[in-house]
Amino acid sequence: MDLDLALVRAFVATAETLHFGLAAKRLNTSQQALSKRIARLESLLTVRLFEREGGTRLTEAGERFEPAAREALAAGERAVAAALGAGQVVRIDVWGHLYAPMRTVAQAVEALGAIRLEPGPARDWPSAAEALLRGDTDLGFGRVHPLPGGRDAGLAQRLVRLEPVDAVVSTSHPLAGAGELRPADLRDSTLWCPAELPRLDFLRRFADEFGVTRREEGPNLGLDHLVQRIRTDATCFTLFPADAPLPGDAGLRSVPIVAPTPLYAWSVAWRESHLHPLLDTLLRGFAEAGRTRRWLDYAPERDWLPESDHAALAGPPRG
Repeated sequence: MDLDLALVRAFVATAETLHFGLAAKRLNTSQQALSKRIARLESLLTVRLFEREGGTRLTEAGERFEPAAREALAAGERAVAAALGAGQVVRIDVWGHLYAPMRTVAQAVEALGAIRLEPGPARDWPSAAEALLRGDTDLGFGRVHPLPGGRDAGLAQRLVRLEPVDAVVSTSHPLAGAGELRPADLRDSTLWCPAELPRLDFLRRFADEFGVTRREEGPNLGLDHLVQRIRTDATCFTLFPADAPLPGDAGLRSVPIVAPTPLYAWSVAWRESHLHPLLDTLLRGFAEAGRTRRWLDYAPERDWLPESDHAALAGPPRG
């Protein structure tokens, strides 16, 4: 069976957003046309790729198909670039999509006009690490932390941004009127986690460090779902990077956390045995953006980083 890459592209966009309307907007098509493409692909494969009741989510078949679908799209785009004699492409997988990682990548590369990026969304750091080690991508970007069993052996990283984190609450939350909050102020609230907490290393370490014992997990159904969950529950809060955009902030408060301020560590990762020719150029772009935007400001007496991030903070620069 021959796969139509237009159908595969429709699947990947929907898998990334878990929202047919947002995926259609991204592809500059109608939701009806997108739904027809997904239905056509499911018919060709004779499996359901999405569950549509109670929110859009991948089926088991969809989860199996997703990484191969991304590879097929990437291969098709590389084939077109090769045929047209286009410049060298850097494949970069990003994760932590609720926190909008591409806004940081875009700021770092905006002055490097000759570089062509081929973004690919990874589910999380473990899946990005596997893709790097397989050679399916050139770089990774997101929060890097040690993986059990040495699963990240052979990978290197560079810390490029430390982003302050706010507490996001509904306007009806008892703490919504505060100008700022200390981590201890959140102990009587419930931390809402948009995935299983063991997969959310930063949230888990924050809760453990500051004694937040009330924790609730739910599926990651996208940013709109997360915002709606917080907006409608006056007992919950979540953590969100201070500079990341929140959709439709009506009914929400984003309150700075101080004494200490938690910092979310964004890093670039790559396979040590496969250094892309443009790696040093990209790292210089991140370094220049970091200097002008003070991305790496850190004061131990003022800020908090999970212990697992300290090694990256002290790591030697490359290039």
